[in-house]
Amino acid sequence: MAASSTAAILAAAVVAVISLLLASTSSASSRSFSAAADGAATNTEFIRTSCSATAYPQLCYSSLAVHATKIQTSAKLLATAALDVSLASARSTSAAMARLQQSQGLSPRETAAMRDCLEELGDSVDLIRQSIDEMKPINKAQPNGSFSAHFEMMISDVQTWVSAALTEESTCNDGFVGKSMAAGEMKTVVRGEIETIAHLTSNALALINAYATHHL
Repeated sequence: MAASSTAAILAAAVVAVISLLLASTSSASSRSFSAAADGAATNTEFIRTSCSATAYPQLCYSSLAVHATKIQTSAKLLATAALDVSLASARSTSAAMARLQQSQGLSPRETAAMRDCLEELGDSVDLIRQSIDEMKPINKAQPNGSFSAHFEMMISDVQTWVSAALTEESTCNDGFVGKSMAAGEMKTVVRGEIETIAHLTSNALALINAYATHHL
């Protein structure tokens, strides 16, 4: 009888310990999930707030929120991601326009506009890619400790190049404006794509300027 009681007590104790362990694991998992959710919310709110200072905040947020986990709350990573998005858009549009240029039935004016725009988009792609490369070493310590001067020089180059890229995109778009350009689906689609690229680049420049202001 005593042995039976002892066994029952031990069994109850084991069950209690297991229950405590399971409860502890569940609680830790809940806290971990809650922390991850809070972090994700913080990241997206950071992007939303930063984008509110751009010329096209809705486009800014929608194009960058998908990169929230990578960006976190880093102004540098946000600006770099904005450049990446602009670069990808410019490349894909340029490729589509190159195929469209081979279409039959384009007027001489349209053919010339397409040719000029492709050249300008090519320049824009080069400038944005150059800007992304320049952003990578920013924040790394300099041998002589002159971080401020080094940062100012590098960020100034990036601002200049992205501004030039935006000019190229605007010039491309201007080529499809005017009475001499035939109306139609091609014109509407091309202008829409170019305007999107220009808006993305404008947003990227605004985020770069905000990053520079915060650090200088």
